[in-house]
Amino acid sequence: MALRARAGELRRALAHAPAPVPFAAALRGARLAVIAEVKRRSPSRGTINAGLDAPSQAAAYAAGGAAAISVLTEPTHFGGSNDDLRAVRDLVRIPVLKKDFHLDPVQLLEARVLGASAALLIARAIHPAALAGLVDEARGLGLETLVEVRSEAELEGALAAGAAVVGVNCRDLETLEMDARVAEWLVARIPPGVIAVWESGIATPADVEHAAASGADAVLVGSAVSAASDPAQAVRALAAIQRRTGIRG
Repeated sequence: MALRARAGELRRALAHAPAPVPFAAALRGARLAVIAEVKRRSPSRGTINAGLDAPSQAAAYAAGGAAAISVLTEPTHFGGSNDDLRAVRDLVRIPVLKKDFHLDPVQLLEARVLGASAALLIARAIHPAALAGLVDEARGLGLETLVEVRSEAELEGALAAGAAVVGVNCRDLETLEMDARVAEWLVARIPPGVIAVWESGIATPADVEHAAASGADAVLVGSAVSAASDPAQAVRALAAIQRRTGIRG
């Protein structure tokens, strides 16, 4: 990995990086938290919003009441970049999640230096024995993580690794098929002390109500808000749903 050659440079830059805005704390509250995603395209939908300007979009999300911003930095399949994350981080005051395929500790170091509050870790893409090490590495850097799961075994691995925020993806990343029952089943099994995030399949307030009724603390929304003609209003409509308590655990 070419990034490893820059590890020393990144370590030096870390000494001057500002403290990130807390991520997990922003997802707790009376209302279900909305993590609004900057997303130009995806493997499942193709082009969503080719001309999307990342900082302007993020500012609209924040104005609409988003609790956090997710920025896709993967260029090939999603049309993202690290420059998008930098620009968003410089503009908004809410936490920013770096969403990419993070597999190596040096990628977490880079995320922290870029100004991310948290980084995505996809349990299915990481050997179970390595997941805890990456969560610990991030914590040591002052970087939080969102550990994404899609099976009971992956959830058990995420909890054993000490994940404080767990996302359940309704979409199978291999087949791209959606199944909300997966999120219903797994969200209900996330301990109350761990933040539960419902990922994918959220487009309307009714979808957020469904996630709330299943015990989710937050939803991650990408395509629906990225494609919206008025992204601030799109987020505002989703961010008005009350969080349910006492459903899990």
